[in-house]
Amino acid sequence: MKAISNKTAAVMVAVLLLSACGDTQGQRALSGGAIGAGAGALGGAVIGGSVAGGALVGGALGAATGALTNKNQINLDH
Repeated sequence: MKAISNKTAAVMVAVLLLSACGDTQGQRALSGGAIGAGAGALGGAVIGGSVAGGALVGGALGAATGALTNKNQINLDH
C-alpha cells in the first residue's frame, strides 16, 4: 500500500472538518456521513486502496464528526 502524501492528508482532514454542516445533530451526521464517504472513496482511489473501504471509513468518521459537534462549533455562515 502506498503512503499518503501530505497534500492528500491535508485535503482529507479539511473535508472531515467541514463535513458536519447543518442545524440539528441528525442533519450534521447525515451531511458529514455523505461528504466523508465521498472523501474516503476519493482517498482510497488516490492511494490505490479500496474505494469501498475508504467510503465506509470516511462515511463513519464524517457521520461521527457531525453527530458529536454542535452548530456553534462548526459555523460556516460567518
